[in-house]
Amino acid sequence: MLVARRPTWVLAIALLVTVLAGLVGAGTINALSLNRFEAPGSESMRARDLLADRFGTGSPNVALLVTARQGTVDSADVAAAGRALTEELAGYPGVGDAWSYWSRGAPDTLRSDDARQAMVLAWVPGDANEVRRAVLPDLAPRFTREDGVVQVAVGGGDEVFRTVMEQSRRDFVRAELVVVPLVFLLLWLVYRRLSAALVTLGVGLFAVLGSLALLRAATLVTDISTFASNIALVMGIGLGVDYGLFTIFRFREELNRGRSVPDAVRHTVRTAGRTVLFSGATVAASLAVLFAFPFPFLSSFAYAGIAVVLAAVVGATVVLPAALALLGHRVRRRGPARPETGTFWYGLAARVMRRPLLFGGTALAVLLLLGAPFLGVRFGLPDDRVLPASAPVRQMYDQIRAGFAEEEADAVQVVAPSGDPSATAPYAAALSRLDGVVRVDSPAGSYADGVPVPAPTDVRFTGAGTWLSVIPSSERLAADATGFVRDVRAVPAPFEVLVGGYPAELTDYRDGVTERLPLIAGLIVLVTFVVLFVMTGSLVAPVKATVLNVLSLSVMFGALVLVFQEGYLSGLLGFTPTGSIEPSIPILMFCIAYGLSMDYEVFLLSRIKEEYDRTGDAIGSVPLGIARSAPLVTAAAAILAVSFATYATGRVVFLQQLGIGMALAVIVDATLIRGVLVPALMRLAGRANWWSPAPLRRLHRRVGLTDEPTPRPDDLALTR
Repeated sequence: MLVARRPTWVLAIALLVTVLAGLVGAGTINALSLNRFEAPGSESMRARDLLADRFGTGSPNVALLVTARQGTVDSADVAAAGRALTEELAGYPGVGDAWSYWSRGAPDTLRSDDARQAMVLAWVPGDANEVRRAVLPDLAPRFTREDGVVQVAVGGGDEVFRTVMEQSRRDFVRAELVVVPLVFLLLWLVYRRLSAALVTLGVGLFAVLGSLALLRAATLVTDISTFASNIALVMGIGLGVDYGLFTIFRFREELNRGRSVPDAVRHTVRTAGRTVLFSGATVAASLAVLFAFPFPFLSSFAYAGIAVVLAAVVGATVVLPAALALLGHRVRRRGPARPETGTFWYGLAARVMRRPLLFGGTALAVLLLLGAPFLGVRFGLPDDRVLPASAPVRQMYDQIRAGFAEEEADAVQVVAPSGDPSATAPYAAALSRLDGVVRVDSPAGSYADGVPVPAPTDVRFTGAGTWLSVIPSSERLAADATGFVRDVRAVPAPFEVLVGGYPAELTDYRDGVTERLPLIAGLIVLVTFVVLFVMTGSLVAPVKATVLNVLSLSVMFGALVLVFQEGYLSGLLGFTPTGSIEPSIPILMFCIAYGLSMDYEVFLLSRIKEEYDRTGDAIGSVPLGIARSAPLVTAAAAILAVSFATYATGRVVFLQQLGIGMALAVIVDATLIRGVLVPALMRLAGRANWWSPAPLRRLHRRVGLTDEPTPRPDDLALTR
């Protein structure tokens, strides 16, 4: 084997690859794309395109909140400043359309209830990259101003999520600065060897740099979201450490058997390396199902997950064994070996297996209780409240929520590609009768509660077809934006219409995500089932693993509902609960957590199966396999949980969800699941753990890949 015969050459090449990956990966962040919460090809997207092409306008994605320093927004000096500000914004490079309280004839929907504030709205055409990178970085500071007449704050949907992106980047950098030394400290505590801790952390850093370089290559052929780099950082360290721990633990074991260093390296790669490959395939498959979503934001995480797995597997099966070949006995733990039958994990597994129904039933009840809050989950739409209350754009929208009864900036646009403008009056009147509609503007005039009202000025409604603007109340939009959009779409129209606007875009995105949830869950279960069958040759083991994973993840989702939907601990964590959860992040967490849970399941099953193949003892193999793998799983889980938990200190709710949810999932999986439910279920199943029908057994003999058992008389003397 090359890594055992030429370790110096392998490490030299690996160092060169790492440097090149760092150079290539350095440009990855700038090459990644920004994305909106939108569903390509949806009704709202077609409405947006028609509104831009035919009428030269669109949903406002830039908003200025103008506050009068003295008097009201109707005061002569304030009105003059407002008109000048509107004209200045309309002429700013990149702005396609702009209007305001002062240019539209002073409609109440653009003025606060106390008349001290008014809105200037603008539409900046282009995708998220163009708007957030080319226009807003200069526009926002230029129009954020204050003089003796007015104070101006800048907001809008794109400004909100530009701020989210920048804050997330700062949070991730800060978290990584904490994670790397913290992980190193924890590794030293696990190994009690500086060299072992350094090479394991090195695998994690290799995984991060390698995945960033692979993502840079992927950006040449497709758009990858900026958040993909964050996942590469989180998972790169996590998987690199997991695989490094597993490989070094196995290498120590082979040395304890009395093997020479080269021989120990070969057996480590043959056994632990094969398990790492299975584990990597499981994690990659779990994240690859995100390709089933036709949304760049989510499919980007599939690219990131696959890239991280590839880099981590190469680091653990090629680079790390070469390092171990050079370090040799210097990675062994000091102190005498202790029989595995005397370890805590062996004793716990043995006690559980003596009374599997009691221990297993208790653990199951705890998991179901902790996961029960997820039954009350409500998926909603994200807004500025994903940011901390100290963010300027968040403070602007807090003022709007407090002072404005209407949400003209979030109007729903109804576009009629071939509609007759003269036929819009009855339709506009019907729309205005909907619950939560403040006013409907149309080419036939404006309506409220079914009757004509004064219309805003300077609005172009005619062209190739026509369009209408449905303005919702703040209360209705906050309570049920999705229901509001569906109500608008349900009103019979005299011609074909497309319903768009920011609420409709978010609704179509949310519906597109949630509709595919059963497909995603089914794909994950299927692909991981196949991987575990190829590894074990059993039908029961994959089914058991799937059930246990679902139980583990239910706790994570229960915590998300309690904390981020209902607001428990919101004061401690410093966020504002909105009563709902945006669905994309939980889906991402599901895929990551499911893959990591299967990661630990693979580690556990590989050792139990190895002992079962050696002895044929379906019961006795379980506590021995757990005793050999549980210390590793516990150490890996503790390090991974601490790594994720650091992201809970971020200022963006999405990162806090990721940090708390993933840390909890890892802890539950490594304790209640692997320590109690696994031995309980395996004791109840007995030899059926490894059962499969005769045709599948024959198939497994042809395609299966399992760790080779290494029967030795001193097996029971192995220790961690």
